[in-house]
Amino acid sequence: MKLVISFLFLIMPGILYSQKIYSVPYDYQADLKVFVTQYDYQADLLVYKVKYDYQAKENKGLWFFTEQSYQAKKKIFFADHDYQAELKIFFVSNDYQAGWKNKEKMYLLY
Repeated sequence: MKLVISFLFLIMPGILYSQKIYSVPYDYQADLKVFVTQYDYQADLLVYKVKYDYQAKENKGLWFFTEQSYQAKKKIFFADHDYQAELKIFFVSNDYQAGWKNKEKMYLLY
């Protein structure tokens, strides 16, 4: 029993905070509304799209977009205007650039 509990504590952080994302077509279907900014300094979070789901770990801006909604931790809607969004993101070209610029909004992806 102790072994099972220990195992759960080891894998749970990865499951709870993984950044598996599914993009929905309508705002009412979303857990979170995001807006993609034109410049990185306007964003709350710098996001890098990873190729494989195991690369999307913790809450660091490494996002994996799933094929199906049930595979995702969060369902997001891409808003047309920044005032419609709860979170502003900017897509970066390298994984080391990803991360939070406004840490007060980190709770949105937990």
